[in-house]
Amino acid sequence: MKKIQYLVVALLSLSMIAVELSWTRIFSAEFFYTFAFLILSLAILGMGLGALTLRLFPKLNEKDNLGLLLSLTALMTLAGPPLVFMLNLDFSRLFSSWEMVGKFVLTVGLLSSSYFLGGIALSKIFRNNNSEMPKLYMFDLTGAALGVLLTVVSMNWYGTPVTTFLISLPLIIAAFVLSKKWMKFIPAVLAIGAVVLSINSEKLLEAKGNDKIPGKVIYKHWDAMSKLKVFVYSPEEIGMNIDNVAHTFTGKFDGNWNRPDSMKFQFPLEMSYLINKFPHCCFLSLGAGGGQDVLQALQEGAKEIHAVEVNPHINYLLTDGGLSKYSGYIYRDPRVKVVTEDARTYVRRFENKFDYIYSFSSNTFAALASGAFALAENYLFTTEAFKDYWRAMSPNGFMMMDHQFYIPRITGELLQALKEMNIKDPEKHFAVYDVPKMNRMMILISKQPLTNEVISNAFGLTKPGAYNQRVVMYPAADSLKVNLIDRIVNQGWQAASEKAKIDISPCSDSRPFTAQLGLWKNFSFKKLDKVSPYDFRGFPLSKIIIVIIIGIVLFIILPINFLPYFNKGPKLRLFPWLYFFCIGMAFMIVEVILMQQYTMYIGPSSYSVVTILLTLLLMSGIGSRFSERIKARTAFFSIAGWIVLDIVVFSQLFYLLGEFPLFLRMLVSAILIAPLGFFMGIPFPKGSLLVKELVDWGFAVNGAASVLGSTVIILVAISFGFHVALLIAAILYLAAYLLISRESAWK
Repeated sequence: MKKIQYLVVALLSLSMIAVELSWTRIFSAEFFYTFAFLILSLAILGMGLGALTLRLFPKLNEKDNLGLLLSLTALMTLAGPPLVFMLNLDFSRLFSSWEMVGKFVLTVGLLSSSYFLGGIALSKIFRNNNSEMPKLYMFDLTGAALGVLLTVVSMNWYGTPVTTFLISLPLIIAAFVLSKKWMKFIPAVLAIGAVVLSINSEKLLEAKGNDKIPGKVIYKHWDAMSKLKVFVYSPEEIGMNIDNVAHTFTGKFDGNWNRPDSMKFQFPLEMSYLINKFPHCCFLSLGAGGGQDVLQALQEGAKEIHAVEVNPHINYLLTDGGLSKYSGYIYRDPRVKVVTEDARTYVRRFENKFDYIYSFSSNTFAALASGAFALAENYLFTTEAFKDYWRAMSPNGFMMMDHQFYIPRITGELLQALKEMNIKDPEKHFAVYDVPKMNRMMILISKQPLTNEVISNAFGLTKPGAYNQRVVMYPAADSLKVNLIDRIVNQGWQAASEKAKIDISPCSDSRPFTAQLGLWKNFSFKKLDKVSPYDFRGFPLSKIIIVIIIGIVLFIILPINFLPYFNKGPKLRLFPWLYFFCIGMAFMIVEVILMQQYTMYIGPSSYSVVTILLTLLLMSGIGSRFSERIKARTAFFSIAGWIVLDIVVFSQLFYLLGEFPLFLRMLVSAILIAPLGFFMGIPFPKGSLLVKELVDWGFAVNGAASVLGSTVIILVAISFGFHVALLIAAILYLAAYLLISRESAWK
């Protein structure tokens, strides 16, 4: 075999995973993460279909067309996203308009074409060099690992739109190397095209209708974390739009605190009453955003303020960037400590520290650059999170958390957390408010039992009919005793859920899908006429999308994978077919769950993406290289055993080692993932060496199973948690061992 093909495999895999990461970031911002999950999960099926096409049409393998295949792959990688945005697909009418159904099918076809062509090329190399599979698969996985690193770095340095086009360059290089002399002009032209498209990338990669910003946009920034638009909201306020969904605001301030009361800033929810209960109030803003919480805390006299925001560019804008002077340099005030980190990760380091923890509109809806197989999880709102907040509060401390939709679920989680910590009379330690004109609810938590005076004055006085008028939902007046919050507290969430329109079951760190509020009982075909991308009202959109993907794989893709049985020539026997199916499902289950699980420990940022995926893929590549030296029994039982350790031991280490700085948390995560990754790289090359030239068929089955496993397991995780999901992966790996140990069934 020509050694150049090892490099080609690495470059191809580098670009393919880069496509997945950058497209996830692009489409989750422009189409919302639920719809991005749908189109990308289906698009990635193209990789396995490409391998299957090679098996069904043997003449494709007879031609020396790798250079052309790679050029076409690069072409569709460049053309796919702009063409999709030109279609102007309206996902809200996907289930009610045949026009939108047609555009959806075309969207999936455009995006899957690069995977399809890349799948043909990759499986062709695998098939023709099947005796070298341990080395080939090593280059495949290590190329993907390098792709993760380069893509995230590029998105942060050059921006996501530019990266989306530049990621085709490794493919173009591979195409240039393999193209015949008279065909080398094609990849050369594609390289020029990639540069030209990258220059115009922001205009090309923006969906129509997402420009409804309430003010003139004066600045844009799009990295691996978020798409950020800064706009002029009013003469006295600058707004920031995040991923076309969330908003945060920065008030104009001249830095002068010596102003009369009549000129002080007015806020809808006042902090003064609770801050002034402490002579040296230590204040924590969870999700500081544009700094409004910090501004108010400074104005009211807090002595120590921790401004925690996970988005680094927002902190940069307020500290040293374009909003620093506008905001009166409040982030440079000696009382303010600016922290760029996940709020949950940060708060775990403290005990009896904060007098007032304040969380106003803290949230994350966007799937990060964690791959297509991700629904947004949120560790800010789990039962364990409230235990962390409680420990971090000072002996007389308070916490306020608000949200438009989550408060019923949060109430049950808080109550459960307090009971598990054996807090006496837990229901006396919190109050819940409704602020109807602000379209949100709030929960006030106190380390000491709440008094009526504190409940009434905690957020300032309001007049009837005022914008910030509040209604106490718990402890409720007799006339409000039937409200959902009161029922959750007094009857339990199980009893209250019978009549609830949304899912109010408490979330945990093993099941952190707080935003997935949809219930199957709310499904109605009439509601499909115009769907919202959110599950907030109880419509089970996320679950419907997962079922659609599962249905397409089960009833279309998997049956197609049986077609080669009707062709002439050698056949993949049943046990090998099932083997590749099992390891395909299991590998993706582990990858998806580890991405979700370790993100809680490291924090949801590009650091977690690089640490987890880079370690897993790189170590799997090394494992592949040594696969011939390691017995199947050793590999499979090591995988299953390590998964059990992850469930029983490692998940507990996250809490014990949560105080480590970021670098050490990344190092600990890499150490815990590395052995598992090493052994996970062994099953595919072992099976490939046994089936020899039928590896393309095994690769096709593996690809279909990967998508099936990654979607089914999200549904399992939403319902039963990560631990159950990982156990399923362990069982699948053990089943694969039983299949490969029957040598007679493979010959």
